[in-house]
Amino acid sequence: MSTDARHANQVLETAQCLYNEQQVEQAITGLAHSISQVLQDKDPVVLCVMNGGLVLTGKLLTQLNFPLTVDYIHATRYGKQTQGGELQWLVKPHNSLDDQTVLIVDDILDEGDTLAAVKKYCQEQGARQVLSVVLVEKQHNRNTTGTLADFVALQVEDRYVFGYGMDYKGRLRNVDGIYAVTE
Repeated sequence: MSTDARHANQVLETAQCLYNEQQVEQAITGLAHSISQVLQDKDPVVLCVMNGGLVLTGKLLTQLNFPLTVDYIHATRYGKQTQGGELQWLVKPHNSLDDQTVLIVDDILDEGDTLAAVKKYCQEQGARQVLSVVLVEKQHNRNTTGTLADFVALQVEDRYVFGYGMDYKGRLRNVDGIYAVTE
């Protein structure tokens, strides 16, 4: 086992579980219901923000029982770091967003920079309507962009969190709960 994997195991062993699997799944079901009420007649493009939005997108798709198109975008400020930096565009959507309703799916709304940039990109591509959904929204006052998500599953305090798509230094996205790193 690599040093990084051993460190990730130590982080998981000492982390605090904020939401267990059942609580997260229940919140995702609530999200799907709310999204369905708004988008069921819109034939949206569901735009997964990789890699963090992968788990939430997969969980939501099976509960959204209406026509939609799935695509992805890979924009990141974190990479394998625990602090955000400059936004890097790795992959842009393959489908045209022109005159489309777009639902951006991401793991977390922290400072709002990534979500604001992805929303702006969709608008620049001619999207008719751009909505967003995040699994987790951090509670703090550092959101300098003023960007809010249209749909939010869970709130967390201002701590480094991982699981359900959110990573700790590139690992632990697959953890079946939402955990906070113990300082």
